[in-house]
Amino acid sequence: MTESGSAPVHIVMLAVALLLLVFETAALWRVLAKAGRPGWGAIIPIYNLYLWLKVAKRPGWWLILYLIPGVNIIVHIVVSIDVARLFGKGTTFGVGLWLLPWISVPILGFGSARYLGPNPAA
Repeated sequence: MTESGSAPVHIVMLAVALLLLVFETAALWRVLAKAGRPGWGAIIPIYNLYLWLKVAKRPGWWLILYLIPGVNIIVHIVVSIDVARLFGKGTTFGVGLWLLPWISVPILGFGSARYLGPNPAA
């Protein structure tokens, strides 16, 4: 059982977690929009991963590879490095997208990085 004094701490922690969730979703929304993809896709599970693949110029069927344990790690590293390069960043930043997305995605979304890939509508 929890102490009665810990309830405010839990409420604050929940509020901070929700704020971080909103911030991260907004950052992904911006990244997708910069890449010419629908930003609202950031709020839809699975579809946001599909859009991430499309930003990386990888085929949509790679989504299936994310379901295979072990393979999903390699695929996500490759996709993260591809996204970094398409935003004019290096391999090290791509590894950062893989390991520290809560830092790297906002840098892409809210920073000055521009998507260098061709327009998906073209």
